[in-house]
Amino acid sequence: MGLPKRKLGQRGPEVSALGLGCMGMSFGYGPPKDRKEMIGLIRKAVELGVNFFDTAEVYGPYTNEELVGEALEPFRGEVIVATKFGFDTGTDAVRGRLVLNSRPEHIKRAVEGSLKRLRTEAIDIYYQHRVDPAVPIEEVAGAVKELIEAGKVKHFGLCEASANTLRRAHSVCPVDVVQYEYSLWWRKPEQEIIPVCEELGIGFVPYSPLGKGYLTGTITEDVRFDDSDFRNIVPRFSPEAGRANRALLDAVKVIALRKGATLAQIALGWVLAQRPWIVPIPGTTKLDRLVENIGAAYIDLTPEELREIDEKLAAITIHGNRYPEELEKMTYL
Repeated sequence: MGLPKRKLGQRGPEVSALGLGCMGMSFGYGPPKDRKEMIGLIRKAVELGVNFFDTAEVYGPYTNEELVGEALEPFRGEVIVATKFGFDTGTDAVRGRLVLNSRPEHIKRAVEGSLKRLRTEAIDIYYQHRVDPAVPIEEVAGAVKELIEAGKVKHFGLCEASANTLRRAHSVCPVDVVQYEYSLWWRKPEQEIIPVCEELGIGFVPYSPLGKGYLTGTITEDVRFDDSDFRNIVPRFSPEAGRANRALLDAVKVIALRKGATLAQIALGWVLAQRPWIVPIPGTTKLDRLVENIGAAYIDLTPEELREIDEKLAAITIHGNRYPEELEKMTYL
């Protein structure tokens, strides 16, 4: 089964229309999953046509990169792997505190660890995970530019940066790909980021395109997450917000039934329909969900259906913030 391909902007790589976010396999959504099973799932994704995989140094920390590195080692040269720098991964991080660190010397140390764990000689896309207000973005871009010149990195990316920061970084080292949360229930990138990407020829990679699982329709307000699942501290997943946000699912369900598709496929299909250089990276740890998500690449939403979805969304208020306050403060800097 082949997947349609998309080019991530003018300078980014060509990748499968859907990527695979690997974070939840070992971090964030409850206890780490069985390593052998996850290696099997990643390799099955390759077999099904996915060639774009996303990880980060801080996921674990380190364990997710190690997992992805082992799983994809047989496919080097056939797949595109993105990882991220920008957090200290020492004692504070282990205790659960996220400490920003994008000093150039830290980036140059971090890349060596990521290369080793990913079992590769060059990182395809190297994102700054979050903007570090203590380090001018020009210095960050300069450090990555040196890594590109040294052959250790192929493409520079930013995550959750403001439009102004994106422009400043791009003036030092071309930003080829960016990553932001973007979905039916979080559309902030439409205001400034997607227009800047269009102008500068930057590829756009939405993470959490299924609303951290909510847009699949399987998370009801009485669902209880594992104690280690970070959704426990996300306001949008409170029982009250969950009940209020069912209106969004009800609206999408109408289209899903008409198309013979699932809620997840419509949610992903909507993201794909926004621009030809947008490539979402839904995460999953289950084969049936992987197959379902891949099916979204073949969902053809008509202009009339897209207008219908927009009209329905305009009439719905989404309840609850997408992040706890501490994490939200790290975005759009």
